Amino acid sequence: MTARPVFARLPAAVALLATLALGAGCAAWRKPAVTEPASSLRPIGPAPALRDDGDLASLRAALLESVAWLSAQPADRVLVAGPRRITVVEQTRALQGLLGVLSGPPPEPERLAAYIHDRFEPLEAAGGADGKMLVTGYYEPVIDASEQPTPEYAVPVFGLPGDLVEVPLEAFDPRFRGERLFGRLEGRRLVPYWRRAEIDAGRLAGRGLELAWARDPVDLFFMEVQGSGTLRFPDGRERRVGYAGANGRPYRAIGRLLIDEGHVPREAMSMQAIRDWLRTHPDQRERVLQHNESYVFFRPLPGPPEGSLGRPLTPGRSVATDARLFPPGALAFIETERPERAADGSVRWVRLARFVLNQDTGGAIRGAGRVDFFWGRGEAAAFAAGLMRQPGRLYFLVPRAATSKAL
Repeated sequence: MTARPVFARLPAAVALLATLALGAGCAAWRKPAVTEPASSLRPIGPAPALRDDGDLASLRAALLESVAWLSAQPADRVLVAGPRRITVVEQTRALQGLLGVLSGPPPEPERLAAYIHDRFEPLEAAGGADGKMLVTGYYEPVIDASEQPTPEYAVPVFGLPGDLVEVPLEAFDPRFRGERLFGRLEGRRLVPYWRRAEIDAGRLAGRGLELAWARDPVDLFFMEVQGSGTLRFPDGRERRVGYAGANGRPYRAIGRLLIDEGHVPREAMSMQAIRDWLRTHPDQRERVLQHNESYVFFRPLPGPPEGSLGRPLTPGRSVATDARLFPPGALAFIETERPERAADGSVRWVRLARFVLNQDTGGAIRGAGRVDFFWGRGEAAAFAAGLMRQPGRLYFLVPRAATSKAL
């Protein structure tokens, strides 16, 4: 179920009124990017070494998913990569060439780096105020759930409501490329969709939207943050679910709230720290979770978790960035650190440097200084994703093609 049928019935006059919400402070509207696409990526001086520390089988798997997505796009579609414009055909040809290199015996790191330097131009993500990226991690959680509500399993896992209207603003003005307005109809008026507190209070109850019922509201909240996950039923069966849509309300980080209120020191903040605090302060749980008005709806998945391109994500190779600023499906190279648990239980940080594919986005991944690294499923993935909040650099690798034009 999607919001598309509702939007198809939206009168033209009402759709036009949606643009007027830009000046009305509509809570469901996401502010358009003030950064021009050309400034999100910049030419660099000395090229990065491009020495990959991952297994090449996973790189090939991720490349295949990007090529599959590109193959479904119009051949003349233009992808904006900072100061460059690349057609889908050029991007596809470049990634297929790399797949050819990886299809035989694994190339030596020096040969792989030389091949990419010869055929791709590295452009560095502009980063934040310090010129670096903030690199976080996400993963596929597994949460306890039931197909029927019980006193133990009482938290609904909602599918996409049929009255949720999605308005692509680019259709009205190209300045709002990649922006969406979300809401619902009250008569002929488009109004913001229900916030988290209102949904928790039962606004969607009795409409048959429940895919399942979770045991722990905190587990479900973090599955929303991750964008996908697995429901594990009492009899051991599992069902994967993925992102179907959101209510369009602003994403507000509850970790920031706990820091601002003095509950968790900034240097100790992590997903586990949030969980620990909520577990020891159950009387504050509802207030803290509802601080984030954004609410995510799910849909059953037939296979692995999918990114915003509608293609499966590859653990250790897929990343999420701001879809308004960086080219979808593109090859990139990331340099940062990852956590590693030492024998004594302490955590040390080791270098992470590898080729990745830009295959996802997220409500909290906004601006030229953010990238989210997908770790996959399991305890090790949860450990890495929960702690990772490191500085890093991200280089997009743009095909060196004669037909690529400067903006």
